[in-house]
Amino acid sequence: MAAREIDIEKVIRTRAGAKAKFIPSFVYRWLERIIHQDFINGYIRQNRVGVDFCQGALEYLNIKLNIEGLDDVPLSPDKPLIFVCNHPLGGIDGLALGAVIGKASGGRVKYIVNDLLMNLEGLAPLCIPINKFGRQARNLPTQVDSAFSGTDNVLLFPAGLCSRLIDGKVHDIPWRKFFVNKSLQSRRDVVPVHFLAQNSKRFYRVALWCKRLGIKVNLAQVLLPDEMYRQQGNTYTIHFGKPIPYSTFDSSKTPTQWAQWVQDKVYEL
Repeated sequence: MAAREIDIEKVIRTRAGAKAKFIPSFVYRWLERIIHQDFINGYIRQNRVGVDFCQGALEYLNIKLNIEGLDDVPLSPDKPLIFVCNHPLGGIDGLALGAVIGKASGGRVKYIVNDLLMNLEGLAPLCIPINKFGRQARNLPTQVDSAFSGTDNVLLFPAGLCSRLIDGKVHDIPWRKFFVNKSLQSRRDVVPVHFLAQNSKRFYRVALWCKRLGIKVNLAQVLLPDEMYRQQGNTYTIHFGKPIPYSTFDSSKTPTQWAQWVQDKVYEL
């Protein structure tokens, strides 16, 4: 059966409900262009699924990867891991890590992601969807526990947002403590990962002005598919650090402080 193609107008109308009638048609047409809907659907028609979807997307975009340090990461069903990574691109970085970790672990990888990504049916089998702003958010613990109870490795971007330009450098905002708490609860070691990349200057300008003007809508996120489209043919380096034992996260620091400590380790890689 053919995979369901992306229809941005249908997605927005479904999520906006009664408010959708106030959105003019030219907005949908503009969004179709800015997200390169036809280009994305051209790949979706290939009907690739799971880790193969991630690998195929890299091939479709002609992306090359340099992998460092993965040989020092033990990947065993008996001891699944938590991978935490900076989030410089907001698209290709996720696909690349899914492809690399998935291939190295025999397909045992899961993302915890925004539920919008469930519209990509080929990627959906790897996703634990979270709707941060809806009714689903109240059931967050129940929804994600399944990701840590089996043999799948879990991939997280603890910043929750794509990297921003901070003091002249592309850097994640402070990481959330969620992965530290889950590491302790599930007794899973944490693998720090650094993805060396950045988006266009335009992306960071839009993100900066949204912050300055107090615009709550994440307009920079709308540009991410266009950023991915522009990154075709690029080569990126992914550096995997050695696993950090879960026992490291003791009472000498708060979970938030430990999250910052791990984030610092990532940028030292």
